[in-house]
Amino acid sequence: MTHQRINPPTVFNSLQYGFSQAVETQGTRQLFLSGQVGVDVDETTVTGGIKAQTRKAVENIEKVLHAAGAGLNHVTVLRIYIKQGCDSPAEQAEISEVLLEKFGQHPPASSWIIVTGLSLPEWLIEIEAQAVLS
Repeated sequence: MTHQRINPPTVFNSLQYGFSQAVETQGTRQLFLSGQVGVDVDETTVTGGIKAQTRKAVENIEKVLHAAGAGLNHVTVLRIYIKQGCDSPAEQAEISEVLLEKFGQHPPASSWIIVTGLSLPEWLIEIEAQAVLS
């Protein structure tokens, strides 16, 4: 299984925000993760705003991947749903900080979508992931 991140100089530098323009994979085993939010194992929403909820959502993704024998480096694409009102440039920078911290040299492709709300009013972000394992 191989992953190649594609970030041509003819488009904007998405790497500075923690994601790649595209990811090419070779392999057959794929994992499609449900949207993860900033809640702990007891379904308690973490405090600390968008950055804390983003970090917890990515940690939850990491735990699901680990259960399948994979890691964040296997993630090829993220769909990030951000609650309207939590989408200021400063808050988007906090999301980017977490992505840069967690994905490092293996940033997946991603889409960021502003939504009017998520399933619970205290949730600020939900992140879906897809991974290619082998």
